[in-house]
Amino acid sequence: MEKMGLLKAEEKKEEETGTSLFHQLMAQRKDREEDGKIVLQRLIVIARLPHDAADRTELGAHYENLNFQLNKRYMWDHITGLLLIYPSCLLHIIESSRDILISVLRDLTVMQQQPDCALMEAKIVFMVHNPENRLFQQWSYKVLDAGLIAGDSKGLEEDEGNMETLVCSVLSALQKLSQHLEITKRALPGSALDETPELIVPLKVLDSLLCRDELQSPQEYLQLYDSPLNVNIEFGQVNPRNFLPNV
Repeated sequence: MEKMGLLKAEEKKEEETGTSLFHQLMAQRKDREEDGKIVLQRLIVIARLPHDAADRTELGAHYENLNFQLNKRYMWDHITGLLLIYPSCLLHIIESSRDILISVLRDLTVMQQQPDCALMEAKIVFMVHNPENRLFQQWSYKVLDAGLIAGDSKGLEEDEGNMETLVCSVLSALQKLSQHLEITKRALPGSALDETPELIVPLKVLDSLLCRDELQSPQEYLQLYDSPLNVNIEFGQVNPRNFLPNV
């Protein structure tokens, strides 16, 4: 009887201290969050597709597999976002940790270097550090048919072609899509874009942004990201010009 009482006491102690694998993992996650290692960041990148692009769903499958691999590697870094595959380019929004964003950019540069290049030139449209909330609940992709963007063939007006206006146009369209999903209680935007194609970021805006030299390419960004800071050892000072901008 006394042994039974001791056994129950030990079980209760284990439950309170959390010695199971689940408790240990949850404790690790709490410690990681308290240490500030998980900070939400958002990346918006665009890339041009080759004219002879075959099955565009292969791109979607590639990124699905990439996300699966990243989820295994960074198990606490939840990935949300949207990949829109147009006939001539793609728009990719990724919301996760810095590690995930950097991994996506590295993968994009590797794809560009392959002989059967699935992606051509690419530009980083926008990066934001610690946004207030996510635009999307999950990650998904959608291949856009020409019919959905048929009304998007008119060129940009002169006052619409400046950099700030173009970037704001992308951000505004994504915000409207996010609000629409919240109002209609939808987790995935696929059917919403079919029913309301005006929520799609205009192709003409993306085409114009791809031609802007002011925007960094993923290679240029990663080169800066991987470069060491220029430290003056004699005085122990850091040249502020060499600090990377926050992602």
